[in-house]
Amino acid sequence: MKTQRDLPQPNQALLSQLEQIAKGIGETFAPFCEVVVHDLLDPQHAILSIHNNLSGRQVGSPATELGLARIADPVYPQIIANYDNRFADGRRAKSTSIGIKDEQGRYVAALCLNVDLNMFGTLQNMLTQFCQTGSSAIKETLDPANGETLHDYIDKFAASRGKTPQGLKARERRELLAELKQAGYLEVRKAIDTIARHLGVSRATLYNDAKSALTLP
Repeated sequence: MKTQRDLPQPNQALLSQLEQIAKGIGETFAPFCEVVVHDLLDPQHAILSIHNNLSGRQVGSPATELGLARIADPVYPQIIANYDNRFADGRRAKSTSIGIKDEQGRYVAALCLNVDLNMFGTLQNMLTQFCQTGSSAIKETLDPANGETLHDYIDKFAASRGKTPQGLKARERRELLAELKQAGYLEVRKAIDTIARHLGVSRATLYNDAKSALTLP
């Protein structure tokens, strides 16, 4: 909901621009985030507008404790971010309050964001439930010859010879490719690219090795 009173000069332009910022933030983070514009020059009727009203307050409601603290103390922190808060009905909220000063350094307004954590808690519970799997001991991967599996196979092959994958000689690479061919790994899409990168050789070199891999004596 948006309602805006007539604003006194010289702060009308500032508050009008702040209202546009609040509107944009509210539209971006709806429906999870309430965005409130406070006119601190009128603390008894401080709330100028509320977007995504989650707190049940009304335009024209008085300033909050933070607003009154800023009115009383110009050196009060200008940004207080992500502090724990509560809506009137007890729902948890995460709030951020940004004080706006005029040219004289006086607080004239505040932009406040209140995120309803209960909404995210419900969503988190739904996602947790959705991602749960059964207790069956069966383990399966739908891509047994993926990049990580290839890397592990190559690493173990190289380690058995006391080398790194990049240190394998041409004959050893051919032996490796023969094993991978027999295990079905070379049938996987882009397997040659994955293996070449892990061995630190070009695709052309590995293709030449692959051609002779099955003709080893």
